[in-house]
Amino acid sequence: MTVYSLNFRVFWPLVTILITIIWCLFHALRRDSRAVKEKEEEGGCQDNVSSTNLQLLFKLSLLFLLCYFVIRCCRSSSLQRQHGHHAQTLQPHTRQQNRRSLLETYYEQQIRLSPHVLGHSKAHVSQIVGELIKVGKAKQSDASVTFRGDFVQIGSAYEQHKINTPDCFDILVPLKMPQSLKLETLFAFAGKETTPMLQGSVICGVAAPKKSEWVKNFKQFSDGFCLETSLGHQLSSALVLKWFHWKIQRCLNVIRYQFEERCHITLCVCEENLILKILPRSDYVCCHISMSVRLIPAFHLGDSVFLKAQPWGRTLHQEPRLDAFWGISFSRHEQKLMNWFKDQAPTNSCHLKCLQIMKSLRDISCKALQPNFSSQWTAILNSYNLKTALFYLVLQVPFENWEDSLFLERMEDFVQFLRDSFQKQNMHGIYCRFIVPLDQNQNFFYEA
Repeated sequence: MTVYSLNFRVFWPLVTILITIIWCLFHALRRDSRAVKEKEEEGGCQDNVSSTNLQLLFKLSLLFLLCYFVIRCCRSSSLQRQHGHHAQTLQPHTRQQNRRSLLETYYEQQIRLSPHVLGHSKAHVSQIVGELIKVGKAKQSDASVTFRGDFVQIGSAYEQHKINTPDCFDILVPLKMPQSLKLETLFAFAGKETTPMLQGSVICGVAAPKKSEWVKNFKQFSDGFCLETSLGHQLSSALVLKWFHWKIQRCLNVIRYQFEERCHITLCVCEENLILKILPRSDYVCCHISMSVRLIPAFHLGDSVFLKAQPWGRTLHQEPRLDAFWGISFSRHEQKLMNWFKDQAPTNSCHLKCLQIMKSLRDISCKALQPNFSSQWTAILNSYNLKTALFYLVLQVPFENWEDSLFLERMEDFVQFLRDSFQKQNMHGIYCRFIVPLDQNQNFFYEA
């Protein structure tokens, strides 16, 4: 139903003109009535009747006009009250729709990546890394750490929740020990208070068939990769990283000529992370994007669990020796959980969209903070913690409630969950515990 509002710019001039016409008509009738009286004195009767009827018609018209204006004013005030009540009723719904529209627009224009560009970049990275691993596996020594022959794609680019630009990738490069040596993970911090930077890390011991064989058969390996501690020979992440940098550089020198027409490849070390820089040639790649690939050496423990070398930087000479500690990667299990939820949830599920928006809002807020608070903000709301929070929510909220039509409600759940964790001054509320069996006699408990 269309409601017409009164335009006072037009209404008042019309009323003024109408009153002026009525006033002129009134004076004209009075003048005529005086003339009629003079004629009545002379004996005229018919003109008197017509003049009396005209005055009665004028009075009735004036009364009708007055009633019309009174009714119109009352009706206008009633419609305005109804319209105001209707606007108040629709205001929360309209505000919610505007908020959803704003987030959708921001997601489409600022966050969502082109599937074509991302797919093309991943294919190019896989080809180059595959050639590196192939060359590294061909030239190996039995007395040293060696390539296992495959690589594991991890991180947001391969889990479909990457934001900003498709130019950064993480690759785990699995290594293996000499056949006679065996890795022994030591979970020395179970139930003990540890330095926050060491939480989630383990010590990786190396066991030989006989202790006497260390000097006879494994001295070269011990000098190149191990630390001697009170607990025995410990595999050093710093020494493994040093060897890995040297190995990848030699492999790159072999394959560089194969890709010189396609791209320019270089290696650089950033905070002890080995970064493979790829600059495609403009005449070869349709999406001319410079890409950075972080190569991470890792040892496979079993059941898709990896020990990855930690870049401790300048803290190597502290006590305890930090280069004896290794990080743990559950990337394969996280990918399996993502795929399992994708199969259970609706086809238009919004769980990845919620995670991407939260990561983008974190980056925007970080820019507005002072440097000291900015580093703390990114450390607490890092991608791993946000992804773990999403894992918690997808296991708590029914699958059907992750439809894209309920996107705004799920974002509110996400923010409320993080807010509750902050108010408790404890981020353990968003951490989860993985239990991964390593063998028949041991369970590995990892608390993130």
